[in-house]
Formats: sequence, C-alpha cells, structure tokens
Amino acid sequence: MRKVAISLGVALSSVFIAPPVVGQQEQVPANIQKMAVTFAAVETFLQQNRLDITDNPKEAFMNGYILVMGEGLPSPTARTPSQKRLTAERAATVQAYRALAEMLDGVAVVGDTVVKDMALQYDVVRAAVAGFVRGAQVVYKHWDEKDEVAVVLVKVGMDGPQGFASLMYQQFLGNQSIKNQTVKEVPQMKARPVPVAENFDGLIVDATGLNFRPALMNRIFNTKGEAVYDPSKISMQVLNEFGCGEYTDSVEKARDVLAKRGVKNPLVVKATGTLSLTDLVLSDEDAIRVFSANQKSGFLNSAKVAFVLK
Repeated sequence: MRKVAISLGVALSSVFIAPPVVGQQEQVPANIQKMAVTFAAVETFLQQNRLDITDNPKEAFMNGYILVMGEGLPSPTARTPSQKRLTAERAATVQAYRALAEMLDGVAVVGDTVVKDMALQYDVVRAAVAGFVRGAQVVYKHWDEKDEVAVVLVKVGMDGPQGFASLMYQQFLGNQSIKNQTVKEVPQMKARPVPVAENFDGLIVDATGLNFRPALMNRIFNTKGEAVYDPSKISMQVLNEFGCGEYTDSVEKARDVLAKRGVKNPLVVKATGTLSLTDLVLSDEDAIRVFSANQKSGFLNSAKVAFVLK
C-alpha cells in the first residue's frame, strides 16, 4: 500500500492529478501542515479497504480498478458551515472526475492507440467515455471542518460487464466501421501443430524486461508478424467478463490469478520482444508451442492468459 503523501510537494506529484479547487478557481493551500489530518483519514480508508490511488493506466489493469482523488476548498462566497462543506465537496468531486477522465484518456486500446485518440476521432466514443465518467462512483468523502478542506475519492472498475474495458469493447468492436479503422487486420498464425506432451489449459507470458504496457487488446505474435493470440477474434462475452488477460508482476501471482479461473497447468513462455508498446513477440519455438497447445485445449478462446510485467 502506497502511503498518501502529506507534504504538498510530494502530493502534487504522486497523488493529485490537478491542484486543489477553490470554488471554480484553482490554487494551492498556503499551509501545508493543515493537510496532515485529512490525508491521514484518507490513508486509513485506503488501508481498511485494501485500495490504492491509481497513478497510471498500468496500475489500473493490474488492480482491476481506477481510484482517483480530488481535493477542494470552500467557495470564497460561502458563509455558513453547510455552505462551506457543500462547495468544498463539490469542488473536490469536480477535480476527481477531471482526474478520472485524464486517466482514462491514457488507457491503451490496441497497438499504439490510446482512448484519447479514439475519442478525438469518433464522437460516439467520446460521448460513451464522458457518460462513463459521469456515472463513476464516489466511494469516499471527507470534510475537515477545522481546516475547511474536502477530499473525494472516485472509483471505477476496469473489468466485468459494467467496467470500462467492457464499454470500450462495445465501442470499437461492436461498431464495424470503428473496428476497421482501429483494429487493423493482422495475419493469423497458420502452422502444423506439433505434439504437446502436457495438457496445458492456460498461458503465462513473461514480459519482464520489455517496454510493454497493458491494453484493452494485447496481442501476441511470432517473429514473422503472424498473430498467435488476437483478442479481436474472441467472443464479446468473454472480453466483457474477463478482458483480454490478467496482469501481474510475477509468474507465481500469474499462476494464482489464473487458478481462480480454473487453470491448473498453464504454459509459461518468455516474450523476446515487442511489435508495439502493446504487442508482444515470441520466439518461433515458443509460438508453435502456444499454437499447438491451444489447438489441443482452446484456452486462448477463453482469454485464459496472464501477462507478467516488470
């Protein structure tokens, strides 16, 4: 659990996405130490609920959620205690929603495309993302009456039918014209399967040491540029429920997370490189092993894949 910063210099770089909001104006509180009690309350909530503030999209994929924080001060025109609390909470909520929108903008879709690129190009995607942000859940509010500062935490899920990934799959896979522009057709691997001694029922790809990041669609290729694993070929039902894979920071954790989906004997391979920030490359030997094992068990069709990140 990363500690919530209580010094302003650290807070602005590791916790806040934008400076505090005062009414409709943005400014930095003059008295840094006044924030200690407020941050301590937030940290207690995070620890009790085993949550962490999301710093980047990579963490969002690994944790399965995005959690952002907004902090606000009362409007200068507020006079009563209730007015001060209301305007401060409103300002903090606005800031949290802004931070959430910025975080979602940076989520990778496929290849080098991020959500912001799609939202700028397609009105329907922009509207869907904006609606998703507005519907985000406020999970925590704190009003420090003494120091007159409010903190709001907003959380959205990445996975599941109501998660952000599901929304985006519906937008760029459910709309054929958007899919054709966004998800470029790639050659699928075609080979004669080789004998596989073991019955593998899942896949773990070790991508540590590579410049690789999670995406709504992480693909796996052989050295010829043929797709060994292409999530755009998976059913929408599977993607909506599980996404294109799991993300962990160790092979052991990958085994554990796949075990929750019934995987007992995953095939473990090491990626040798990338075609893009979100597309991995396997050696030809490992590619044929994955291809052959999948021909036998069909685990790729269920997205029973885990990526191990550095």
